[in-house]
Amino acid sequence: MVDVILKKGKEKAVLQRHPWVFSGAIERVKGKPANGDVVRLVSAQGTFMAYGFYNDKSRVALRLLEWNEEVPVDEAWFRAKVADAVNARRHVLADGENNTCRLIFSEADYLPGLIVDKYADHLAVQVLTSGIENNMPVIIDELQKLLHPKSIFDKSDASSRQHEGLVTENKLLWGSQPPELVEVKENGITYGINIAEGQKSGFYCDQRDNRCILASYAKGKKVLDCFSYTGGFTLNSLKSEAASVTSVDSSALAVETLNENIRLNNFDAAKHQAIKADVNSQLRRFKDDGEKFDVIVLDPPKYAPSRSALDRASRAYKDLNRIAMLLLNDGGLLATFSCSGAMDMETFKQVLAWAALDAGKQVQFIHQFCQPEDHPVRSSFPEGEYLKGLLCRVF
Repeated sequence: MVDVILKKGKEKAVLQRHPWVFSGAIERVKGKPANGDVVRLVSAQGTFMAYGFYNDKSRVALRLLEWNEEVPVDEAWFRAKVADAVNARRHVLADGENNTCRLIFSEADYLPGLIVDKYADHLAVQVLTSGIENNMPVIIDELQKLLHPKSIFDKSDASSRQHEGLVTENKLLWGSQPPELVEVKENGITYGINIAEGQKSGFYCDQRDNRCILASYAKGKKVLDCFSYTGGFTLNSLKSEAASVTSVDSSALAVETLNENIRLNNFDAAKHQAIKADVNSQLRRFKDDGEKFDVIVLDPPKYAPSRSALDRASRAYKDLNRIAMLLLNDGGLLATFSCSGAMDMETFKQVLAWAALDAGKQVQFIHQFCQPEDHPVRSSFPEGEYLKGLLCRVF
């Protein structure tokens, strides 16, 4: 096995079991590993430190896997890690209210670059590193043995694959082609999931708990769900007997699927309006028209893909939340989210304070939202904590 030698003074993060080693921390490589190979990381003094995936095309040149030299990273190792992750989630699916969740969450489950989501009898995978790509035959075989799915579909269309020298993929890996809409249950609500054409892996199960929490405030309220996608917050609000729900999304496919989800659940379509529009533009139209709401949900896409984008993203978050605050009735509730890992909670609170100041409003933070247990955060990898949100009362 090839040895990668760490620069002197760069040992701290590795000893703390952070899974990333950047290219600038590497002194030299003894040999010529192929991208995606498992290599040995050793200190400047030659002491073993960890095994990891190597890739010379990525800023993260090593993604560490195993810190015990006596435990080989072989086929049995990958099978065990897949099984551990799947078995840790089985209780999430045991109550009959949910048949969808995240089964494998990349670094959090010691499989950097692998995402696996379960949608009823179908699995959607995203492969983001060359090391995982090299080991997919074993991973697919283990998933088949553990779960007996009808299909395993590759949704590896993220642009981040380019940083690993990989092309994007959108194809069936195993089994039969999934139907255009796979019906899943979350919180007892039925959703149609378009695995092949939907965003990310097809659905955002990271908001499962937060949808329930917000729905508890929706009864009898006029709700606005922005960046609604296929209707997670919309459907939970209707189930909780909201007076009305307006959903806004720029994707025609998302709006079409949302309307189909209303029908699937036999909710009162007269209480719902779906608008295909850019959210920021639509919020300004609502303001010009004098519209007001009791509850507003803002669940935008990732505005800050990296720390270098944080200042620009903060301005975008501030403007979005400012205009939403202006659309709330006095004492109304704003549920606002960021899925940007670079945006920490304290910065997010500061952005909302600025938004409130510009809007001439007062804000109380009454609840903090986070990602659910099937999206765990490793203590040695805080970067895995990406989803954050605040429920705000606005005066």
